[in-house]
Amino acid sequence: MKKILVVKANNRPDGVSAKMFDVFVENLDKNKVEVTTFDVYAQAMPYIGQTLFDSFGKQAQNQELNEEEQALMSVRQEVMDKFAAADTIVFAFPMWNLTIPAALHTFIDYIFQAGFTFSYNADGSMNQLLADKEIVLLNARGGIYSGDMSVMENAVTFMEKVFGGMFGMTITDEVIIEGHNADPSKTAEIIAEGMERVAAVAKKF
Repeated sequence: MKKILVVKANNRPDGVSAKMFDVFVENLDKNKVEVTTFDVYAQAMPYIGQTLFDSFGKQAQNQELNEEEQALMSVRQEVMDKFAAADTIVFAFPMWNLTIPAALHTFIDYIFQAGFTFSYNADGSMNQLLADKEIVLLNARGGIYSGDMSVMENAVTFMEKVFGGMFGMTITDEVIIEGHNADPSKTAEIIAEGMERVAAVAKKF
């Protein structure tokens, strides 16, 4: 049975990408797939910084971690475990200020780890350790960034570079809902059409 991890990266109740998450999960056939979800806003996810490097140093010397270090290492390990266990990882996320939410970036920082998603050979070349995983991207952006504004888009582009490029995973599907804020007269129509595409992708599983 295929294992699917669906990552929610929007905590706005009326967020379009939050609804994309709901529609995707609702349309999965639970008799055919094993579904796990992870909400990047549902728990504290400390940014990577000196605390992480202090924790690595202490672990290498078998020293006890303090409360802050243990909290970071625990949630980081949870993310790594859920990611490693999944065959397909689905991300439902908005474009905020031209890029992805900080909480989603932190999720990615937790798995962007030498020895986990990639490794280096003696000559400096890179091995992609989890390249057999499949990725689905579900993105919402209120403006229109598929034309002349595409150079400003750093959300889907970033995800493609990380998962398809750096990690060598296969991005099987992308559903992008855009322009629903740019033209209020078409908001409902644009969102409804996009949700149909989300449901269609889920039903493929």
